[in-house]
Amino acid sequence: MKAQHRCIVIGFGSIGQRHCSILTNLNQRVAVVSRRKLNYPLAYYDIETAIKLEDPHYIVVANETSKHEETLIAIKKTGYNNKILVEKPLFSDDPVNSFNFSYIYTGYNLRFNPLIQALHKKIQKQKVISVQTYVGQYLPTWRPGTDYTQSYSASVERGGGVIRDLSHELDYLQFLFGEWRQLFAMGGQYSDLNIETDDHFSLVYQTDKVPMISLQMNYLDHITQRFMIVNTNVASYKLDFIENTLKINDKVMKFENNRNNTYELQHSAVLNHDERYLSSYEDGLKIVKMIKMAERSSKEKVWVSND
Repeated sequence: MKAQHRCIVIGFGSIGQRHCSILTNLNQRVAVVSRRKLNYPLAYYDIETAIKLEDPHYIVVANETSKHEETLIAIKKTGYNNKILVEKPLFSDDPVNSFNFSYIYTGYNLRFNPLIQALHKKIQKQKVISVQTYVGQYLPTWRPGTDYTQSYSASVERGGGVIRDLSHELDYLQFLFGEWRQLFAMGGQYSDLNIETDDHFSLVYQTDKVPMISLQMNYLDHITQRFMIVNTNVASYKLDFIENTLKINDKVMKFENNRNNTYELQHSAVLNHDERYLSSYEDGLKIVKMIKMAERSSKEKVWVSND
């Protein structure tokens, strides 16, 4: 990526700081919008001023999920109509407003993980029979140096909860295996964590391509594990996202993937108009709906359909 673009990152929490650092390392000009007083060379207090003075090519919305809709409204009012990336999940609830920006994407960067991309290529002509996916990490150790009880993960109002925090799994499963058709979910707060959100969710569902997908996600795993097992008519695959390995039957392949690599690839794809692996705005809305339907299934203890 040779050209330098003018970028604005809205929100300067842990994920906002990461986006700033990565875009800066990609030789981009990066300004920040935050309500806090920051020791940052290009910092603005409000969106309108930042867009007016920076005239950006690219905006990253990285504030709390519950503020995403009002943030997009504020951007829309300025007349901006260039590239936007909204951190996942897209919204904490169904949006009241519609947005027709020319280029708007959802920040599901795990699509750029080399394990996902390798599996995507290998199963193109195979019949997938079953998928088992697991992700778990102990919330108090998730963000070193911060109080987990004060994080958005712990707050319902701010759009937290494990099914939203770890919705990467919902997105990459949709990317690989298509939209869900029927699902059953169980979720709740089962641990002694000092939070008001769900710390565990399990889903079983079907897609047009796969008759059985199971997914478990939690804030409880002291080991920290993230893996997927896929059985097709010709092979079995195990993806270990912690060890960066793809096992195909008895053969193990090791991949290089540092912590920021998927974010770098995602930003480069947006800036270069390469949409092959980007999660669209529509994709993000589908995940918002899936989360809400999973919560309904859990509350009512019923199977739900994607009508």
